[in-house]
Amino acid sequence: MKVLPFTIPVPHDHSIIVQEEVLPHFYTYLHRHAEIQITWIISGEGTLLAGNNMHVFREGEIYMIGANLPHLFKSDPAYFQPDSDKEVRTVTIFFNPSGKLSALFGLPEMKSVEAFITQNPSGFKVPDAMYPDMVNRILAIQQASGAEQLYGFISLLNVLSTTPNLQPLSSGSYAFSMTDPEGMRIASVYNYIMQNYSSALTLEDVAMQAHLTPTAFCRYFKKHTRHTLVNFVNKVRVNEACKMLVNGSAKSIATIAYSCGFNSITNFNYVFKSITGVSPRDYVNSYASAVEQE
Repeated sequence: MKVLPFTIPVPHDHSIIVQEEVLPHFYTYLHRHAEIQITWIISGEGTLLAGNNMHVFREGEIYMIGANLPHLFKSDPAYFQPDSDKEVRTVTIFFNPSGKLSALFGLPEMKSVEAFITQNPSGFKVPDAMYPDMVNRILAIQQASGAEQLYGFISLLNVLSTTPNLQPLSSGSYAFSMTDPEGMRIASVYNYIMQNYSSALTLEDVAMQAHLTPTAFCRYFKKHTRHTLVNFVNKVRVNEACKMLVNGSAKSIATIAYSCGFNSITNFNYVFKSITGVSPRDYVNSYASAVEQE
């Protein structure tokens, strides 16, 4: 697994590209591209790796992913079962402010939108309250053509640019600080952890994936992810636990804790609260309340 540099093929008579996909699962490689993307997940769930962070994603959510940010929508294991009838469906808008659209973003009237994009280099998750409006706008852009499509696209960006308190998908300047060889090495580590989080991971085993000594690996991993290995593994495990807590795939919190690689309930509760800000039980209750209000 490596970070694959992508080139999104934009037709000569278009400044943006709108792509709808229906697949058995999401693309399985960590990748990046010069285009910013806005992705509406119509169906599908899993974990989004974005730069040096990760997020549980569910159907209905909308993400904006920054230019050149290594990312991967990792489908849940159920999507890869031989008898699986699951599928993922998305609509994505790709655009490059520095490409064909550079003249548009250079206009005085677009100054605030250009500033918004510059200030959000890694992208963000669109707030839940905005989903109905954003979905309608994305569908309108998908169905339009010519100047009408471009107008709808500008209008969508204008709405996003006035949205307060957006939380970045990744921290700092991560999107711009990783070379392809470094990306390949980190990606191999990510992949190993994602595949083996439920087991007792050792520093030696993980360092081996990067072809480094344990001491050198600790320095390397912290430099390029801004996480210690323990912190990153805990985030992976807690993300998986969050999904299991709300989808009814296990009968008890204890079962979930052990299946996600924690060796005690006490440790699980402590780590879970330190990462999410709430206890596992409160997380379940909060999710249930949100569902009832929909």
